[in-house]
Amino acid sequence: MKKRAITLTINGEEYSLNVPVHHTLLQVLRDHLNLTDVKYGCGRGECGACTVLLDVGKGKRKPILACIALAATMDGKSITTAAGLSKDGTLHPVQKAFVDESAIQCGFCTPGMVLKSVSILEKNSKPTEEEIRFGLEGNICRCTGYAKIVTAVQAASKKMAAGKR
Repeated sequence: MKKRAITLTINGEEYSLNVPVHHTLLQVLRDHLNLTDVKYGCGRGECGACTVLLDVGKGKRKPILACIALAATMDGKSITTAAGLSKDGTLHPVQKAFVDESAIQCGFCTPGMVLKSVSILEKNSKPTEEEIRFGLEGNICRCTGYAKIVTAVQAASKKMAAGKR
C-alpha cells in the first residue's frame, strides 16, 4: 500500500504522519489521531457531519467535508475541528449558544453544524435567518428541525458583536 508523509496542524497541534494515499482526512482524524469529534455520517459528502474548518490563509477558514478530502492533499494545512474552538476551557460563542438555545438533541450533527455556523459568522457577523439557513445547507440534522440551530447562530452573532466569549 502506497503511503505519503504529511504534516498537519490540527487545533493548533502539529502532527507528522505517514498515511495511505487513499485515506480520507476523516479516516486520518478519527482512526490515526483519535479525534472523534469529527463524525462519520454518510461517507459521501452529503450530510455535513464530518465538517472541519480549513485555514486558507490571511486569517480565513472555509468548511470542508473531511470524508471526501484525501489526507495526502492536506500536507502542510491547518485544520480546526469542533474540539479546537474552545480556548482555555471556555466554549466558543457558537458552542455556548448551541447549549443555551437547546440546539443539541442527539448531538451527532452538532460538531459539523457548529463549525459551519462559525464559518457563516466569520463571513457575515450579522446574517439574516435566510442567510443562516442557506449557509447551513448541506448539513443535515434529523432531530431539531433547524429552528433552534438558527436561533443559536443568531444568539452567537449577538454575543460575538458584543465581544463576549
